[in-house]
Amino acid sequence: MRRHRTAAGILLAVGTLLAGALSAATAHAAPSPTPTAFTQQHTKGFWTAERMRGATPLDLLPRERRGTLTAPAPAPAGTPTVIPPTLPSGTASGTSVLSFPQPGGPWTSGGAVVKTSGRVFFTLQGRTASCSGNSVTSQNGGTVITAGHCVKYQGTWHTNWVFVPGYDNGQAPYGQWSATQTFSTPQWVAREDINYDVGAAVVAPLNGKTLAATVGAQGLNFNGGYNKAMYAFGFPAAAPYDGSKLIHCSGNSSRDFLFSQDHSLGCNMTGGSSGGPWFTSFDEATGTGLQASVNSFGYVFLPNRMFGPYFGNDAKAVYDKAQVA
Repeated sequence: MRRHRTAAGILLAVGTLLAGALSAATAHAAPSPTPTAFTQQHTKGFWTAERMRGATPLDLLPRERRGTLTAPAPAPAGTPTVIPPTLPSGTASGTSVLSFPQPGGPWTSGGAVVKTSGRVFFTLQGRTASCSGNSVTSQNGGTVITAGHCVKYQGTWHTNWVFVPGYDNGQAPYGQWSATQTFSTPQWVAREDINYDVGAAVVAPLNGKTLAATVGAQGLNFNGGYNKAMYAFGFPAAAPYDGSKLIHCSGNSSRDFLFSQDHSLGCNMTGGSSGGPWFTSFDEATGTGLQASVNSFGYVFLPNRMFGPYFGNDAKAVYDKAQVA
């Protein structure tokens, strides 16, 4: 009962805050003819170390209408699907540190995740910006999963989109991987529905090798349900973080009881972590798991809480399109 009364109080307190977002949702409820994929545009040599360090972290906070908070979507339903990770031969294992639960801190255990996860850079409305992303198992060996707002935002697809796995303070130890196409869900493209804040990119081979063959690829879990032990990773670049390190959170997730169908996890990551992977069945010793969500948004009135979209049929459809592109 206390939880319900508290939620009601929050709803009243933030009614004005969300009025614009909810009105926008109503105004844009009709299906959009906008394509859900975009052929990338690039400027060769654009992403220098200086530009990467100076890229603005893109976060998603309701106070700035970064994503529409619609009425909750229908309850997710679909067939559970598991896609295993694929790692190059000779991949070194990490060390288990029993980092559970963890509200937010540097990942120091090594393993596959330090290579498969990375920073995402792009140009957005004339400025440089950053998110996070993760290499996943795919038919083309070059699929990156991120958040929808990390590929398209406010009606515009991002350009100069690159993925930098294992990013290290302006350095790209495994190269910069340029996207040839980016994808998102119809719901995000049409009205920026926060329930479907899922994006993907297909990156071109580099030096004759695919992304997966170079850094490995994590598995995925679609329609896996709620209330799971989760590990979240990303490169937060807003204070108190600076984007130079891979940060992680872990804990038992729950379902958002307010405005979305998203997963919820105690986590203090900030802007720039958007698009970073959430894993179930994560093995600390090997740094491998099944990606089941991405860092998406936080409520201003619930600090140190991260929310990530449920990977249901719509997220799987984005992945399916990307992995064969």
